Parts: sequence; C-alpha cells; structure tokens
Amino acid sequence: MFKTKLLAIAITVFTTISSFGQFTDVINSNRPGESMAAFSVGKNVYQIESGLYGINEKHALLGTKATGFGVDLNFRAGLFFEQLEFILELQHQTDSYQTALGTEGRSALKQTIIGAKYLIYDPYKNYEEKQNIMSWKANHKFKWRQFIPAVAAYAGVNLNFDNPYTFENDPVISPKIMVMTQNQFSGGLVFVTNIIVDKVTTDFPSYGYVITLTKGFNEKWSGFLENQAYKSDFYSDVLFRGGAAYLIKENIQLDASVTSNFKDTPSIFYGGIGVSWRFDKNYKPVLIQSGKDKKEDDKDKKGKKDKKKKRKDQIEPEPEKP
Repeated sequence: MFKTKLLAIAITVFTTISSFGQFTDVINSNRPGESMAAFSVGKNVYQIESGLYGINEKHALLGTKATGFGVDLNFRAGLFFEQLEFILELQHQTDSYQTALGTEGRSALKQTIIGAKYLIYDPYKNYEEKQNIMSWKANHKFKWRQFIPAVAAYAGVNLNFDNPYTFENDPVISPKIMVMTQNQFSGGLVFVTNIIVDKVTTDFPSYGYVITLTKGFNEKWSGFLENQAYKSDFYSDVLFRGGAAYLIKENIQLDASVTSNFKDTPSIFYGGIGVSWRFDKNYKPVLIQSGKDKKEDDKDKKGKKDKKKKRKDQIEPEPEKP
C-alpha cells in the first residue's frame, strides 16, 4: 500500500512538470555541441553560453597550417512568448596562419549572428497521458509518441565585419535559416537535428545539417555525440564531435568537447571547454492545459456565467404591467 502511494505521488509530480512549457528545472544548454535545440529557454529567462577552444588545422594540398585559439559567446533571451527566443552568437578567433610565403597573424570576429527561434509544434502540448498507478511497467512501456518530434524554425542574419576567415566578397549582411527537431526518448536520450541554409543570397551559399545524440547518465553528468556537415563551393566538410557536461548547480553547467574530421584538405582538430549560466528570477510558470482540463475549465466558466446571469435576473425587478 505504501509503495502504491509513493508511485501515485511520483506520477502526479511528473505529470505536473510535463504540463509546463519551455522552462526546465535545470539549465538546458546548447553547449558543448553545435546544434540548436527546438525548445526555448522560457519567457523572461536569460542564458549565457561561452567557451574557450584551441585549433589545429593543416592543409596537405596547399601546405598551409593554422594554430591558435578562440572564444565563443551565445546570449539567449526568452521574450514576449514562451515559445520565442532571441539569440546572439559571437565567435572571436586569434591564430597564426602559415603558408609557403610566410606567416600571417589573424585576429577577428569569425562569426556574428543575430536571430530568433520559435517553437512551432510540441507533441506533448495539450496531450494527456493516462497513468496506471497500479503498474510501473505499464507507465514505462515503449511509446510511439517518442518518435514525434518537437519542431522549431529559426531565422537570422550573418554580420561580416572585415572577416579574414570567410570568402573575399562575403557581404556585410546575409541570411541564415534553420529547421530544428527534437525527440526526447526514455532512458535520458535526446535526439536533435538541424537543417541549415546559410548565406543563400551570396556567391557561396551553404547547405548543411547537424545531428546530436545526448545521453543523461545521472543528475549531474551527460555526454553527447554529434555529426555536422556543410557543403558550398567555398568550403565543404564533415565533422564529428563528442564531449560531456557537468551540472554544478541547477543554473550552472560546465562542459568539454573535441572536434575532428577525416580529410587532410584541411585536417581539423578542435578542443574546448565552456560554461553555461542561466538567470531565471523573473520567470513565471506557464501551465499548458491538457485537452480534458481545458474542457473542464470551459465548462466551469460557462457554469459561473450562467449562475451570474441567473442572480442578475433575480435581483432586477420585473417591469410593471400597464
């Protein structure tokens, strides 16, 4: 009997948590991978994700080499709506670029992007899952709904401030659009995909994808594997990335990752560490009602309206007959 009561309490708590919108109990960072999750940080929530990385690139055909380090910073802000998020992405790199003619020192903003993301579809919004308080097995059986992804769309602009890391005729402003999907499977697995169309109005438009699989091992540790590919006439590559994250507190996360490819034109190796921090003091929970709850709420409102009208009819005197 005692175990049954504990199970019922746990199911109630889980259902309540699942009924809320984008906001999660602990920080949900896009680091240390390069993919962007479908869900936003939540209305009136602000998040900073930053890291330091080292690079080593060698081009066997051209005989060039680049070594150095960089800093990236992403600022995420949930504004106006629970599903809407604004994102500023900055990446500054300093390196030594060696060619047959000599060595050149480079230091500039390699990436500056301003954009916004909106969650279009959440498969668990207005969905009520029936719970069996007598059977743990029934509540944890395989569910096909896990394969229905959350879907979000992103639109942004690249800003070019005399960037030596891009092609010569890259304009000051160019568009970037993405479609993101996210599946949350049982066992702490999260699968994210990004389809990317970048700089389509320029001489070298780029098309690519990022696929990320994240696994939560316990309340503190998680790991990820990622595959990223992009193709354009200026540069194409396929990258593989892996790493781990550690949750210090509910709003602070540390991470580390490595990135590499399998070609030598150029060969790439990146290694980095980072931190993510969330400010959520101004967040107010947004309850997403299930279909059943919404019907009951509408019924209650209608009942209250009818009672109010009835009382009004009783108070107002009937007009006198002539």
